Amino acid sequence: MEHDSTGDITSGIKVLDRSVLILQAVADGPRSLAQLCEDTGLPRATTHRLATALEAHEFLSRTDDGRWRIGPGLVSLSSGHGDLLIETATPLMHQIMELTGESVQLYRISGNTRLCVATVEPTSGLHNSVPVGSRLSLTAGSAARVFAAFGSDEVRARVLNDAAFTASDLTEVRENGWAVSFSEREAGLASVSVPVFGPGNTIIAALSISGLDARFPRDAGEKWGALLIEAANQLAS
Repeated sequence: MEHDSTGDITSGIKVLDRSVLILQAVADGPRSLAQLCEDTGLPRATTHRLATALEAHEFLSRTDDGRWRIGPGLVSLSSGHGDLLIETATPLMHQIMELTGESVQLYRISGNTRLCVATVEPTSGLHNSVPVGSRLSLTAGSAARVFAAFGSDEVRARVLNDAAFTASDLTEVRENGWAVSFSEREAGLASVSVPVFGPGNTIIAALSISGLDARFPRDAGEKWGALLIEAANQLAS
């Protein structure tokens, strides 16, 4: 073990030490690229390269305004303690799956994608499968609509140009409190999603029911929206 000129501990492995600096900076709260550079003293290109690599391994993720924060991969490694949101959501997701007979997912926004952080699926029959760790588009699907509708202006500006939905569609999502989509992200799949809010009424996740388009209720929002909203409220409490 070594110490640098400032007295900080170093391993002698430069890329590791720099990655740790970035993680330590983000541990104090979400950081933009400029803030990371200022906190760590690292060059901009190096900071971006390492933060992007840490995000790929899910040690970092992105807030809805594009800042880096501690990711689900790092949280799951910490002293055997799991992710509190996922731990709380899982039994609720099982209840929703039992009531609807469809798959249930929990997504977080991560950069320009939404990351599936939890999933519960029926044990038999045809159903939609989204493995944990899957990164899906923010431009299509009911969960994408939810992140765009309830997220920041920056998120909306980032996705609307290429989205399968419009600003008017997002106004409807905010009015209803839920979003639905049919064969929008992928042909043959349908879903309904609601936002999960954290402190300051900021969206932190999207909770979804998904299944095969052919059998998914056309009134899924009216039928299952309240069920999802009730579960999301429990996660926010």
